[in-house]
Amino acid sequence: MIFAESFHPKFKSDLKKIDKSVAKEIKDKHLDIILQDPTIYDRLKGKLSHLHSYHFQKNSTQYRIAYEVLEDDKIVFHYMVATRENFYKKLENRV
Repeated sequence: MIFAESFHPKFKSDLKKIDKSVAKEIKDKHLDIILQDPTIYDRLKGKLSHLHSYHFQKNSTQYRIAYEVLEDDKIVFHYMVATRENFYKKLENRV
């Protein structure tokens, strides 16, 4: 079952901070992959246990997309996208 998607207000500014070709790949490929079956990707722990994290690598840089699955509404709410460096600390501040 395919989910609809929604975005945190800062998600678009996250994409602007990433290399343009990677941001395009995220929009054209990775967000669609998540929507196909969002529950199969890593579930976070602790304060962020309601979120999932999707990982991919491009040009030896690791990226993360954090999102919440709202099962009842069939919505994936994307919180943040960024490189792995300090990702989880920044995510805690955003959530």
